[in-house]
Amino acid sequence: MTLKSVRQELANPRTSLLLCLLGIAGGVSAALLIILFRKSVEWLQLLYLDNVNEFSTLEADARFLLPVVAAVLIVLFAYLTGFKHYRLGIPFVIHQLKQQYGHIPFRTTLHQFFGGMFALASGFVVGREGPSVHLGAAGSSLIGHGLKLPYNSIRILSGCGIAAGISASFNTPFAAVIFVMEVVLREYRIHIFIPVMLAAVCGSLLTRAFFGQVHELSFLGFPEMSLWHYPIFILFGMILGAIATLFNSQLMNIMKLFQPIKMVWRLLIAALITATVGYFLPQSLGAGLDVTGTYISNESIWLLIAILVAKFGLAIVAIGFGVPGGVIGPVFVIGMLCGAILAAPLGFIIVDSVDMTNNYALLGIAGLMTAVLHAPLSALSSVMELSNSQEVILPAMLVIVSAYVTSTQVFKNNSIFIRQLDHQQLAYTNSPVRSELQKTGVLAVMDKDFKLFIDSAEKYILEFLATSPTVPVVQRNSFEENINYSLVQFELSMSDESSTLATQKMKAVESRQTLAEVYEILQAKRDGAVYIYDTSPSTIVGVITWNNLRNYLHKEQY
Repeated sequence: MTLKSVRQELANPRTSLLLCLLGIAGGVSAALLIILFRKSVEWLQLLYLDNVNEFSTLEADARFLLPVVAAVLIVLFAYLTGFKHYRLGIPFVIHQLKQQYGHIPFRTTLHQFFGGMFALASGFVVGREGPSVHLGAAGSSLIGHGLKLPYNSIRILSGCGIAAGISASFNTPFAAVIFVMEVVLREYRIHIFIPVMLAAVCGSLLTRAFFGQVHELSFLGFPEMSLWHYPIFILFGMILGAIATLFNSQLMNIMKLFQPIKMVWRLLIAALITATVGYFLPQSLGAGLDVTGTYISNESIWLLIAILVAKFGLAIVAIGFGVPGGVIGPVFVIGMLCGAILAAPLGFIIVDSVDMTNNYALLGIAGLMTAVLHAPLSALSSVMELSNSQEVILPAMLVIVSAYVTSTQVFKNNSIFIRQLDHQQLAYTNSPVRSELQKTGVLAVMDKDFKLFIDSAEKYILEFLATSPTVPVVQRNSFEENINYSLVQFELSMSDESSTLATQKMKAVESRQTLAEVYEILQAKRDGAVYIYDTSPSTIVGVITWNNLRNYLHKEQY
């Protein structure tokens, strides 16, 4: 099979063996990049910490210097890569998927790798899923750009990379697939679902090979709970919905308030605030799930409250000021702490044979993630896989529903990603027509059986149209400085002064483009055609008329 036939097949929006193989390749590429990123963070931390994410083992003076040094390194690296490329994380990836078919600029990828590495290794309260999504999309889509595949397939490749990145980061393949469909792509199509699923499997298998069969919150467990807890789950979810609204609102307030300040000073201010709080309260640094799990099991309720307040504030400062990293990691640890704290008074109300702190910590993750991101299915699958427990499903569903309804209906809270995109003025929406047309490459619809006339006299074209009126006729004019192509048809005007033939100049469309670009060109006049070229605009390989495009849009689908 030639590369040309591969591109032709991938232009079609359908499940194929080629697309599945492409998903596997993209998943492996993205997963290896994420594993390298995780290993780099761990290597840095173990240079000065006894264990990964245990910042309490570090001397107070060193804890103060660590975020400051990291901020200086992030700034220096931003100067090297260019501050105009300082677009990072999940919101930026969503924008690129919607507007640029998942193309991730190399410089932003480079900055996300090293900036995220410095931020995570130094104790900023940010998550590793932000870099994982960004790096995963970049690592996977790079294959598509290298092979010059159609843009509709590169969009799917980017989704595969995101799924593999999340799966490799947390060993949660099912949650990774749901996250891509629910949060990033916001659609469920079988021809997308299958390669994304394969990529997530690759990410999980590779991370198990390097890090072992680890479920980060399996140590919490989820013992059976009495039915008396179930009414409380609804109240618990409502509280989490309110906390999520407060988190989103304060984060956006910080972003808006400090937007006029240069990025350099924002990063340094975030570092100083993180360093000061970490100096007095080392447990407030980082967003490690395993370390937070030990806190909720061993610390007093008052210390847990102090850690919660500190992490809540430091997460808002770090993310709001632009420190490279994700929001989901902090949401996980804040949700765990909220659950553990809110579970403490229940011991005086409901008498259980076992401690319910761990149960409520898991439910806190599910409820807060749902209300912050507006991703209920992702939240449910995440806690199920992170805890390696199916018993969490039913209680989590109650907490998730009440948290989501409270957040959206009572407090009118929107997804933090959508609010960030609006604040950064990054487009993330498409019309239904454009969204549908983006799924199909021009190679799948173009008419290759056209008739080309080169500087021919009108009588020869008339003779051909008389015998083959349905075949597109293209005339190439090479007398001008630049070669151009025109669509030639019978003139339908009834005027005696009209010419027998009507000529419409055609615009060129690259063979990697989708029908959305064709629609943008032709929709104003609802007539005419475009010609498709492969390597050079002077060489035509196919034609798409307005009638072709209209017939495609009206084609019945199951």
